[in-house]
Amino acid sequence: MKPYFCLLATLSILLAQPPSAPAADAELSAGGSVYVIPIKGMIERGLVYAIRRGVKEATEKGARAVIFDMDTPGGRLDATEEIIGIISGIKVKTYTYVNPNAISAGAIIAMATDHIYMAPGGLIGDAMPIMMSPLPMGGPEAMPSDIKEKAVSPTAALIRSAAQRKGHDAELAEAMVRAEKGYSIGGKVICPTNHLLTLTAFEAEQMVGEGDEERRLLSEGTVKDMNELLEKIGHPGSRTVTITITTAEEIARVIDGFPWSGIILAAGLLALYIEFKTPGVILPGILGVILLAIWFWGHNIAGLAGMGDILLFVIGAILVFVEVIFVPSMGILGVIGAICMATALFMSMLGRFPEWSPGDLRLGRVNDALKNLGLAFVMVAAAAAAVARFLPKTGLFHRLVLEADMNKGKGFQSTPDAETRMLVGLEGRAETFLRPAGIGVFGDKRFDVVTRDGQFLPQGTPIVIAEAHGNRIVVEDMKRMKSGKS
Repeated sequence: MKPYFCLLATLSILLAQPPSAPAADAELSAGGSVYVIPIKGMIERGLVYAIRRGVKEATEKGARAVIFDMDTPGGRLDATEEIIGIISGIKVKTYTYVNPNAISAGAIIAMATDHIYMAPGGLIGDAMPIMMSPLPMGGPEAMPSDIKEKAVSPTAALIRSAAQRKGHDAELAEAMVRAEKGYSIGGKVICPTNHLLTLTAFEAEQMVGEGDEERRLLSEGTVKDMNELLEKIGHPGSRTVTITITTAEEIARVIDGFPWSGIILAAGLLALYIEFKTPGVILPGILGVILLAIWFWGHNIAGLAGMGDILLFVIGAILVFVEVIFVPSMGILGVIGAICMATALFMSMLGRFPEWSPGDLRLGRVNDALKNLGLAFVMVAAAAAAVARFLPKTGLFHRLVLEADMNKGKGFQSTPDAETRMLVGLEGRAETFLRPAGIGVFGDKRFDVVTRDGQFLPQGTPIVIAEAHGNRIVVEDMKRMKSGKS
């Protein structure tokens, strides 16, 4: 069980050292800090990790407010939806500082915050989804008309819903996605039809409506820097904690993404499978432990895998190990262990910060988890079949398994060959689990046997003696041997 104890110890060490927030002041008083989370450049999965960590830290330390310092041309819609889900769990006031641009996905995220302020010369809007080429370095492509509405409709609903929850104008928000909609208020045309709505800082803070209905169009003010913003929102002189993307989170971005999540997971599981097939070799077990530790570490850094998920996986792995090596139980322990492992792996790919509840699950994240898990299992199944078929024929396997004939010609005293050869063809059953060595019963005789090609055969499997050389008796699964002859 050494690989599994190593796995638990390695994971505990890695997870005991979470990523640091470079700009955080360890001595900040919890009640006096304002968290600033930059949203700079393209919105992609690496940004999600930093935002998740920043929001979690702000929540745990009782921040007075959370400000998203934004300058983005847009990015991935699935990452945008995850970010909105994270923001929705924040209990204190949230602010977007458009500094200077919040285009496309940035505008959608801004709508999910309580208040919006802009820098001089800033822009916000133009959130219609576009289709990108799947080729490396590919740019935008024309979207076929038959699928355009399928992309635009959910995006319009997403920005409209975000605006409604935070008290922004949902019609104005939708005009950023649908060019045909246009937008006007009180007879004043803000954006003509067949144009996507994009507002300057001056336009976004203009007063609209009359009397009691008078209000700012979108932005609550134009401010030149963060200090002026803090004054505007009632936190002058507050200490700020700025969250940045760490190197660890950049690595986690790769580990968590498709297809690397599935590949690393599959490689780790396959290495442990090889360790089971060649018990005592150690090297595959160590490699499997390292790969799984890296996989869980990446998902923990990303705020996905918790210690509970890791412990569940280790418990499942131990149950499978006990089933295979020590206490064969008609597969019961093995099945329970496999279910525990699969559940832990699946749960480790789902985001749960902050204050996670089942209703927070995003379909995109579930789909990604299923895709990565499915890829891993398919790769493991295919590779395991190849290993079972070809590994016993390799020179490495023959160096690891004792296969020398201990006969008189090599200086060993053994049962006479004539007597031994008479055993070939005897049929019996495996009295113990053959891994690949064990005990076989043939009538009233019991022999130490080894399976051909290093097969693992469960207790009670019908077997037949295929070869016999001195004290070395080689057996084979009777059904397999008969099917091979037919």
